[in-house]
Amino acid sequence: MQKTAPFSKLLVANRGEIAVRIMRTARAMGFRTVAVYSNADAGAAHVTCADEAVCIGDAAPSASYLRVEAIIDAARRTGAEAIHPGYGFLAENEALPSACAAAGIVFVGPGAAAIRQMGDKAGAKSLMIAAGVPCVPGYQGEDQSPETLLQEARRIGFPVMIKATAGGGGRGMRLVTEEAAFAAHLASAVSEATSAFGSGTVLLEKAIIAPRHVEIQVIADAHGNAIHLGERDCSLQRRHQKIIEEAPSPAVDAALRERMGEASIAAVKAIGYVGAGTFEYLLDAEGHFYFMEMNTRLQVEHPVTEAITGLDLVELQLRIAAGEKLPLTQEQVIFSGHAIEARLCAEDPTAGFMPQSGRMALWRPAEFLRTDHALSDGADISPHYDSMIAKLVGHGTTRKDARRKLIAGLESTIAMGLRTNKDFLAACLAHPAFRDGSATTAFIADHGDTLQVEHAAQESSAAMVAAALLRAAPGTGLTHGYMAPLRLGRNETEYRPRVRALRDGACTVEMEGQLPLNLRVLARRGHMVEIEREGARLSATLLCDTGQVTLQFAGRTYDFTDLTFEPVITAAAAGGDGRIRASMNGNVVGVAVAVGDRIEAGQMLVVVEAMKMEHGHASPVAGTVTAVNVAPGMQVATHAVLVEVEAR
Repeated sequence: MQKTAPFSKLLVANRGEIAVRIMRTARAMGFRTVAVYSNADAGAAHVTCADEAVCIGDAAPSASYLRVEAIIDAARRTGAEAIHPGYGFLAENEALPSACAAAGIVFVGPGAAAIRQMGDKAGAKSLMIAAGVPCVPGYQGEDQSPETLLQEARRIGFPVMIKATAGGGGRGMRLVTEEAAFAAHLASAVSEATSAFGSGTVLLEKAIIAPRHVEIQVIADAHGNAIHLGERDCSLQRRHQKIIEEAPSPAVDAALRERMGEASIAAVKAIGYVGAGTFEYLLDAEGHFYFMEMNTRLQVEHPVTEAITGLDLVELQLRIAAGEKLPLTQEQVIFSGHAIEARLCAEDPTAGFMPQSGRMALWRPAEFLRTDHALSDGADISPHYDSMIAKLVGHGTTRKDARRKLIAGLESTIAMGLRTNKDFLAACLAHPAFRDGSATTAFIADHGDTLQVEHAAQESSAAMVAAALLRAAPGTGLTHGYMAPLRLGRNETEYRPRVRALRDGACTVEMEGQLPLNLRVLARRGHMVEIEREGARLSATLLCDTGQVTLQFAGRTYDFTDLTFEPVITAAAAGGDGRIRASMNGNVVGVAVAVGDRIEAGQMLVVVEAMKMEHGHASPVAGTVTAVNVAPGMQVATHAVLVEVEAR
């Protein structure tokens, strides 16, 4: 059984928003807190939030946050009697609770045996079948030869899902719709799983097309008591990773909730589980649910459960770890209202959700939402860690209330300095399929292109407003009556507004193909600007930072590059010159070509890893490789030239 004992000092073995969130509850309960940090996080919020902090290594997670021996050493040095791992790869590593037990330290979570049992997806599925929990038909055998796996895939019937047995976060997972593609997808899944988890073992499951992803939150003490706290719907995902979650699920009624809860509690008792955990299920259109996996830790989306139950899950975890009994029974769990969470990520939805790293120049969370974050003006968003930087939670009496509140919160949250998915999240929430509660895991695949469309009229209007705020307001130095030309670039489009300053902050903006814009700047307070347009008073936020102009206006954020004093970029210099440039800051993990190789257009040349994801860089042209400027293990900056190709 997992060790439980009273303690007074807690080490939080994580970073970012979850570390700050755990410390908030711990300190409210009277515990002293210890943070651990990498060299890259020396000035991070979770470090300053703690009573003590210990540096445990270099920036890369494997050199710091995932080093069990460094975590244990930090606890010993500070006298921390307990360790909370938060969530992520460390929380799923049985080596940490084993090391805690050996060192006489309380691990806030289940024991090593439970993590080992449920962390192996194949073994967990066998345990669930034995416990009577419905499971997706599939194959989880020891024979991992490509021939056997293909034979089993044929038996199951396409489409099938390949899953790494030690996986998580969508890594080592591939959907295969036809037999001809199976071998390639299998090789890719095994390679990714081996790199991420140290194991290339996979299982196969019948792919349930467009299901809902519904999970049950459970919590159990060391005295044989266990309860569930209802379900969460996590169907909105990109790259098999959740971005919007809600509780309760629009697809689950009281009877189904009871069946899913009873199955989960039966499984908890069958494996002798202690602590907080989550059973994840696929729910089909007929209301049948199938076990996928159990997460033996706190989930990213736990705030929506807290919102509708009024319970603090971290507090419950700490009390159970200290040996206390659960403070309530299943009958005392009361659900109130509806809650929806959106994961704010540093990524560009218009570029395949490409992770973004850099500096959060300006951060102002919405005051009326719960926002879990570790951000501030000037905070560094490192390429070494996950792209999720904050969680915004809307809670209301009804689902309609929660959705409306969260949309408003996203629209008013200011996150400037690098691109985020903020506007994309708001568009998802406003989409009719989400509004009516019918969205499934196929939502982004079905509607992503529509959601990501940049409306030309809105973007053009934003460029004109940005130009006016840059040039027409008092103090900008623009001579009255002079027509000032600007060039503002966004994605592949260049806008050329012309601003004529009038009196008292008024101006006219003209741009080819657009009606003239008449606007007056009424007041400026730092980055906040009050304007009058066509008789209506409006607010805007404008940030000018290292050549970037970011405007938040009418609920959306637009970032432009100020090209006014830059030379005109030719088509060749824009990317047709045979130079393959890094699309983000990151670590080179693969180079597939050498000087002299003849390549085809679209051929993959270099793979860069950033924020736990691998991103391939292909050649836009056919030709011969004339230079390879990188090697595996190198760090590269955005736009660095990786490979040079002479076109043929």
